[in-house]
Amino acid sequence: MSRISQRFAELKKHDRAAFVPFITAGDPNFDTGLALLEALPQAGADLIELGIPFSDPMADGPVNQASYLRALEAGMTLVKVLELVRRFRKNDKATPLVLMGSYNPIHAFGTARFARDAAEAGVDGLLIVDLPPEEDEVLRVPAALHGLDVVRFVTPTSDAKRLRTILEGASGYLYYVSMAGITGTRGVQAAEVDDQMARLKGRTALPVTVGFGIKTPEQAADIARIADGVVVGSAIVERISANRTLKRTQMVAEVIRFCGEMAKATHDAREGGSF
Repeated sequence: MSRISQRFAELKKHDRAAFVPFITAGDPNFDTGLALLEALPQAGADLIELGIPFSDPMADGPVNQASYLRALEAGMTLVKVLELVRRFRKNDKATPLVLMGSYNPIHAFGTARFARDAAEAGVDGLLIVDLPPEEDEVLRVPAALHGLDVVRFVTPTSDAKRLRTILEGASGYLYYVSMAGITGTRGVQAAEVDDQMARLKGRTALPVTVGFGIKTPEQAADIARIADGVVVGSAIVERISANRTLKRTQMVAEVIRFCGEMAKATHDAREGGSF
């Protein structure tokens, strides 16, 4: 059983939703990014999505775009992203880690080489925003050879026919994009995704996480009651940006404090969900 499957199985056993934070690898620099990454599990992260810095990302709003540019300016490359994962894995063998980003850097790196190196580094899954199901075989096949899950997006506009295509070959979990548009633009309401959760759970046994627009503990709790996981990205990245001029320990403490609040709200949302 993969780390991702094992973690969601543990959470299901305790009727608890997953808290899934997103940060950009190497934002604002390698050492601070590593410190943040290493602190997230202690703050309550059940699974971590780690962004691959890229100069021209799709779907990401200005907050995440700025984080990519900070990381690139600090010298981050795909090789260094994998090194960040290796360093993380020295002390954490249990927390699932999913790389999220655009296909361009992976294509330039070489998909077969990337899948091999990512698996060896300790990556568990891939979430590639601009590689649709019809075209992801180029990455999905080598990923499967090395035990990497390929996580796919579902959107509010994914009709029944489209959903069949998405579910064929999907693994790990599904990422439901709660709204049309880009990240970090507006808050999500649980009522907007409730019906979609019921529809998706009727079509697949894969866990379903919800992301885009979750900014407060209250919103996290609302989503945690109906989804298998709560993805928080832009709200965390905003705090990294706002506190990046502080000393590293202070900055990490401020970001992790917020993550802890979001994790607690997620974990306590269901009766008996805390353990």
